[in-house]
Amino acid sequence: MVDAANEAVADGRADSVSAWVSEALADKASRESKLRALGEVIADHEAEFGVITDEEMAEQRRLDLRAAAEVKEEVRRRLEVRRRLEERS
Repeated sequence: MVDAANEAVADGRADSVSAWVSEALADKASRESKLRALGEVIADHEAEFGVITDEEMAEQRRLDLRAAAEVKEEVRRRLEVRRRLEERS
C-alpha cells in the first residue's frame, strides 16, 4: 500500500503520501456509509416483504445483465451513427 501511495505521489495523482492516505480513508468511510444505508434499505424491504430468496437474486441478476446488454447495444449504435456522420463531414 505504501508503494501505491508513493507511486501516486510520483505520478502527480496525490500531493503527498499523507494526502493519498487521507483520500483513501475518506473513500473507505464513504463506501462503508453507503453500504450501511443499503443494508438498512434491504432490512426494511425484507421486514415488509420477506427475505429475498436466491431465486429472486438470480432473476434480478438475469434482468440486470439483459439491461446492461441493451445499454451496451444502444451505446454501440449511437457511436456508429456518430462515426457515419463524421465521415460525411
